[in-house]
Amino acid sequence: MSEHLYHKYVQHMTLEEKIAQLLQLAAPFYDEPGDDSEITGPLEELGIGSDTVRNAGSVLGVAGAEKVMAVQKKHLENSRLGIPLLFMADIVHGFKTIFPIPLAIGSSWNPELAEQSAAIAAREAAVSGLHVTFAPMLDLVRDPRWGRVMESTGEDPYLNSVFAKAFVEGFQGKNLTQDMSRVAACVKHFAAYGAAEGGRDYNTVDLSERQLREYYLPAYKAALDAGAEMVMTSFNVVDGIPATGNRKLLRGILRAEWGFDGVVISDWASIKEMVAHGAAEDDKEAALKAIWAGVDIDMMTVSYLNHLPELVEVGLVDEALIDEAVLRILQLKEKLGLFENPMRGADPALEKEIVFSAEHRRAARKLAEKSSVLLKNEGVLPLNIEQRVALIGPFADSGDILGWWSWTGSKEQVAKLSGAMRSLAGNAGLVTVAEGSGIHTITAVQKEAALKAAAAADVIVLAVGEASEMSGEGGSRTNIKLPDAQLELIRLMKGLGKPLAVVLFNGRPLDLHGVYDQADAVLEAWFPGSEGGAALADLLYGKVNPSGRLSVSFPDSVGQVPVYYNAFSTGRPKPQVEDGNRYISKYIDAPNEPLLPFGFGLSYTSFTYEGLTLSSGILKDDQPVEVKVKVINTGSLAGTETVQLYLRDRSGEVVRPVKELKAFKQVDLAPGESAEMIFAIEERQLRYHHSDLTVSSDPGWFDVYVGGNSRDVLAAEFRLI
Repeated sequence: MSEHLYHKYVQHMTLEEKIAQLLQLAAPFYDEPGDDSEITGPLEELGIGSDTVRNAGSVLGVAGAEKVMAVQKKHLENSRLGIPLLFMADIVHGFKTIFPIPLAIGSSWNPELAEQSAAIAAREAAVSGLHVTFAPMLDLVRDPRWGRVMESTGEDPYLNSVFAKAFVEGFQGKNLTQDMSRVAACVKHFAAYGAAEGGRDYNTVDLSERQLREYYLPAYKAALDAGAEMVMTSFNVVDGIPATGNRKLLRGILRAEWGFDGVVISDWASIKEMVAHGAAEDDKEAALKAIWAGVDIDMMTVSYLNHLPELVEVGLVDEALIDEAVLRILQLKEKLGLFENPMRGADPALEKEIVFSAEHRRAARKLAEKSSVLLKNEGVLPLNIEQRVALIGPFADSGDILGWWSWTGSKEQVAKLSGAMRSLAGNAGLVTVAEGSGIHTITAVQKEAALKAAAAADVIVLAVGEASEMSGEGGSRTNIKLPDAQLELIRLMKGLGKPLAVVLFNGRPLDLHGVYDQADAVLEAWFPGSEGGAALADLLYGKVNPSGRLSVSFPDSVGQVPVYYNAFSTGRPKPQVEDGNRYISKYIDAPNEPLLPFGFGLSYTSFTYEGLTLSSGILKDDQPVEVKVKVINTGSLAGTETVQLYLRDRSGEVVRPVKELKAFKQVDLAPGESAEMIFAIEERQLRYHHSDLTVSSDPGWFDVYVGGNSRDVLAAEFRLI
């Protein structure tokens, strides 16, 4: 901890001033009289005239250079010691320029573009006055019912870790003090929020510690190893204890084991919510447990403000604990250069120049192209610019393609699919647009318009999906099919007997019954962001060849959930060829396997894998095994292939997954071109958490799988000695 900060500030602060540094307030508190906002809940409890509130340490959700500078100026006028505010916000997948949702970014399998997206988001946020983003969200997800699946990069701990590093380095750069175009990253949600029971938001998480460490913690650790400055606690319980009051999780794993010395912040009101969890009798006990656990900032409750003074007075909380928290907060403010320059990167003139600039929109368009996944194609795509196209569906002309956590984005400024397709067609009149249905309703008038548009078309493109509020925080669903109205629209169009392509806009893997079986082509767009329509038009017309690969499995039905590629085998696994045996691990009304596996994605060209070889059948500690495979573009177009390497430990001290992603590489190949892809397998990649939670590898046989997804692979084997 910084001694000079302690002597310059902390030792001169009253207890009330210290506790104020531990308080985070939301934007409405800082609105001027007459602004369109309400002071409710915790803000109402605080009282507008509170001296402590005027000295709060950080603010959530205030953005815009002029507004931030005005709030900071007023705050410093009221701060006895001149300690500046920290301005924070949820800049999850873009500030004003909105990139595809993180689940889509994960499907790009392109960490370089992910880092670029974070750097651009940081640049726009920083010039608009922000210092910290509540991102990246690194919760591993295996349940598409959970609305916040859209914030994650998927179901695999290795892939999530790769993106964790990329996002943190993009947000923070190499020197936060000197680089005013960057913001501090706050990793969330610590920990295991993605394992909420039933996919229901804010719900219970119950994992063994081995599962927690093996699958759910690696991405958080990767982000911290990359230098992330903050960690946000999750809403859920971990081993029966709310994460916000979980001493083992925060002071044990996070600080003692991992050496994290940055700031820990509660999620919105999660200290107070320990009472509802049944882990605290009242706010006072909640405050006690949170400060003991190591939570530095209380986001939007008065638990610390109201109760820490008394808890210190009666000796239940050592004031040194509060000093530690204050120092960590001040240390971050110092690292951001706020004591020397409280306005930091806020610049109204530059803000107008770079926010939502053409350069940034081009980057968003490229990532949307790389994130979209072609799920099916029976000769319909790419479209010919001379074809007559009926573009039909609730997303044909919609601006609702940004997705959740795009609070500063503008639906009015997005590149819509209708306009983009018309600009690429041989002439605009070749693309006829009809709504066809709403998200949840369909009328006779809409049907008639859709039928009229389709009647004159050579091919039908249906733009369907979820409204943005159907996923994201609080957006859990038990039925993850498209709404009935849109399924009816698909059936109606299918009945015309014309080539039918579906473009899906959604924030989660869907149950695609009524879509995948009806359409001749399916393009997964996710929520593609500000330039989504332009990117999708490029893909549909073949200006860009799809290269996205799923970072999460698509279930055959919701009844399979959770269904993920890196599962354990059972003692009675289902055979590859059905033998009529009832007494095996299977469903009697559905397949065991997902509809579409992890890593899956099609292209307008085709790739063939040949000649998988290993440099040795033996792996030793000091002697890696080299894996080689030849990848050939056997189609007629240039394309990008994501070559994926998986391993299986056939026999472990505890059972091991049937496959685990260990490496991947992307390669661009012209028609007829081939490339030799080379991977090195090292002993460290074979390690895992044993039953006693130690990490090591086991000697024995391993399978190597290489292919274009987790299902379609070539295989070889080696032995670790």
